[in-house]
Amino acid sequence: MIEARGLGKSYGSKRAVDDLSFTVKPGSVTGFLGPNGSGKSTTMRLMLSLDAGQGTTTFDGRTFGELRHPMRHVGALLEAKPFHPTRRARDHLRMLAAANDVSTQRVDEVIRLVGLESVARGRPRKFSLGMGQRLGIAAALLGDPHTLLLDEPSNGLDPQGITWLRQLLKHLAGEGRSVFVSSHLLQEMAVLADELVVIGRGKLLANGAVADFVTSSGLGTVEVVSPDMATLGPELESRGATLVAGPGDATTVSGLDAAAIGDAAHESGARLHQLTTRQASLEEAFLAATGLDEEFRGGDQS
Repeated sequence: MIEARGLGKSYGSKRAVDDLSFTVKPGSVTGFLGPNGSGKSTTMRLMLSLDAGQGTTTFDGRTFGELRHPMRHVGALLEAKPFHPTRRARDHLRMLAAANDVSTQRVDEVIRLVGLESVARGRPRKFSLGMGQRLGIAAALLGDPHTLLLDEPSNGLDPQGITWLRQLLKHLAGEGRSVFVSSHLLQEMAVLADELVVIGRGKLLANGAVADFVTSSGLGTVEVVSPDMATLGPELESRGATLVAGPGDATTVSGLDAAAIGDAAHESGARLHQLTTRQASLEEAFLAATGLDEEFRGGDQS
């Protein structure tokens, strides 16, 4: 269990992280989402005591600084290519292993796990961004930790690599580990994450299940087909619904769910031929939740 309480950080007059508290449950992949400049990377650095600031983060009741061999408890990847460019990849992992009382056998295991056997003796300065990410992930996994913090781990990976990473993180979470991962790939996060932490301008916007976050957005719609829309339409609008005429006989209704529409049809005596519920996407819910909190309207989401 990760518990962050009252995290805060300012840069001059700018409040980058503002009294941020959330939990990350074991046995799940928790996505960390927010617009550009919302404080995600600063938050992750605060969690690992890499930046001075306010608040505390505990990993199963202990702060990162209280862990004797931190890599055996918490594995982290906070930037691309976090290694010396001229030290061979395997030697880089051996150095980290020695500092955390991890066996050389485990070094070779993680090299195989991330698919770097053919370049294990290569120098990372020649690695592509994707290969560098794989080496960073290997370092995060080196101590076989119960918790992972990964900042944009899919950055630089090709589609095959992204699929591999998704399967790996789901497998690790299935073993009971806590996996906390940030990403700007919202479609991928919709497939990967079980839970979400969503922030905007350093403040918490949501912390809970992906399904609950999407449902709470209120952006789902219902497609209605009825030969009695002249009767049903005004009844739905009187109950707060918005109607948009679609192709053929279909009408898209927002603001009421299928059950409420069915009740309205029954009470008004209108016939229903079809009710089809369309759930909002994670991207739609994210944009709705963060639209007023995005500092840079022209920037990419991250």
